[in-house]
Amino acid sequence: MSLHKLLVVEDDTEMAAMMAEYLQRHGFHVTRASGRAEAIEALTAGRVDLILLDVSLGEDSGVDFCADIRATQEVPIIMVSALSADHQRMAGYEVGADDYIAKPFNPELLLARVRAVLRRAHRASSLNHRRRDTMHRFAGWCYDARGDAVTAPGGWQVALSARETALLRVFLANPLIPLTREEIAEALDAEEAAEGRAIDMLVNRLRHKIDAALIRTERGIGYVFTAEVIRSDA
Repeated sequence: MSLHKLLVVEDDTEMAAMMAEYLQRHGFHVTRASGRAEAIEALTAGRVDLILLDVSLGEDSGVDFCADIRATQEVPIIMVSALSADHQRMAGYEVGADDYIAKPFNPELLLARVRAVLRRAHRASSLNHRRRDTMHRFAGWCYDARGDAVTAPGGWQVALSARETALLRVFLANPLIPLTREEIAEALDAEEAAEGRAIDMLVNRLRHKIDAALIRTERGIGYVFTAEVIRSDA
């Protein structure tokens, strides 16, 4: 199971910090951007599951930026603004925003809106058969989801068990994000993890078959996959 990655585009540092901290406490991975340039950099760097986009970004327009994003991506976008008039909301919807929330807002309402939009996006992607990434390249390695084939930098295939492959998929879906043992166990449906060191043993087996440096132990947390992952459909 992949942790949802959110991008908060907000030039008010205090507001951005509050939103990020609250959403992180509720299980989301959050990246912050103060404007268009930083947001584009974050979008280019990896997967983003939802954008919280402020309508006013200094001299820039969040509505215009939303239109530019929507021209090339289907990522869900929630507009955030101190302007709550109907015509302001319509401006966001007309350029492709999925939802609109007015400041000031209750953090619980923000969380509910984020979860609702993510649920809708998941259902839409299933119905529309959105392209499924099949190739994952990382640190010279390659994982082909079509045949569960793992290829080392030297070109030879590495045989993984079904459990080891499932664990690798969890890491590939969440690169550079510290994952707790409980999160990994939930993603693997591994009930036995609560009874002892089952996840640690599984991680060690995977480390012995791929580059051990790709999986770093985060003391007091769990594990983190240390490589950037490039995904494609071929």
